[in-house]
Amino acid sequence: MKLIKNNLSEKLIINKYFKKLNLKKRGTFNFENDGAYLDLNNKNYKLTVTTDSISEDIDFLSNDDPTSIAQKITTVNLSDIFAMGALPHSYLLNLHLPNHINENWLNSFSHRLKKIQSKYGFYLLGGDLSKSNKLIVSSTFFGFIKKKLEIYQNKFNLNDDILITGNIGESKIGLEILKKKLLSNTNLKQYFIKKYLYPRPCKLGPLIAHHVNSMKDISDGLIGDLTDMLNDKYGALINVNKIPLSVKTKKILNIKKNYRIENLINAGDDYGLIIISNQKNRNKILSIANKNNIRISCIGKIINEKGIHFDSYLDIKNIKKFDHFC
Repeated sequence: MKLIKNNLSEKLIINKYFKKLNLKKRGTFNFENDGAYLDLNNKNYKLTVTTDSISEDIDFLSNDDPTSIAQKITTVNLSDIFAMGALPHSYLLNLHLPNHINENWLNSFSHRLKKIQSKYGFYLLGGDLSKSNKLIVSSTFFGFIKKKLEIYQNKFNLNDDILITGNIGESKIGLEILKKKLLSNTNLKQYFIKKYLYPRPCKLGPLIAHHVNSMKDISDGLIGDLTDMLNDKYGALINVNKIPLSVKTKKILNIKKNYRIENLINAGDDYGLIIISNQKNRNKILSIANKNNIRISCIGKIINEKGIHFDSYLDIKNIKKFDHFC
């Protein structure tokens, strides 16, 4: 999509592209106030909250489609909401817009947001607009969860199962193809690029919340995020052959001989879930995932020895967690 310079006003942007996203909910004041309110109107539930930002040239490329950027800002937040065992309720959206953003861009971006809102059942509560040299999108999401339910990221016991949803490394392969760091045949190329441009959150969390000890989304890489969960108290023993790779990813590994699973196990933006649970709940969790057509794999267990250990040759000493400041 070619972007041309346009004279946009804050009022035009709000009225034409974002008012439709508030679904006329009472607490939004139809975006005519400087604030809003939330009322769950249910004594059995409480609010959850998470916030995240994505920036041009760091989290997305400058020429990425606006529908992809809308997908990413919602996915990074929905993924956290689902990892808390909660369901989405509403969100705030802040846009820092460079001069090249025009009405075509805003139309595509807001249309994608509306589609995602409809799919997952939440609405836009409000937000802010400003100008910037580069595109920055930030959002705060609110969810709701039963008052007595609390999902921590680092509460578990020795010998608990470690499970993950989805496949590992597909977004990274897509990004490296776009950056021409990794070549692929035409059939595989489009598959991986789509995985990078349009990540999707895993909505399993709320469905299994009563059967888990801990959950976290895989946003900064499997090894990095699992290390954060262990919190230097316990360790993890990982069965390398159980780490889920798609058939297409295995083809990449076969074609590119110097490209190995080590390149993928700490790739970011997968947005599956890391689930740690008592072994007695394994069959229940697997059953719920299968009924909802969600791929899930039991890849290891919690052990006493600190750190992450593999049942094969893999060495994670040189595997670094993704960091925005590195």
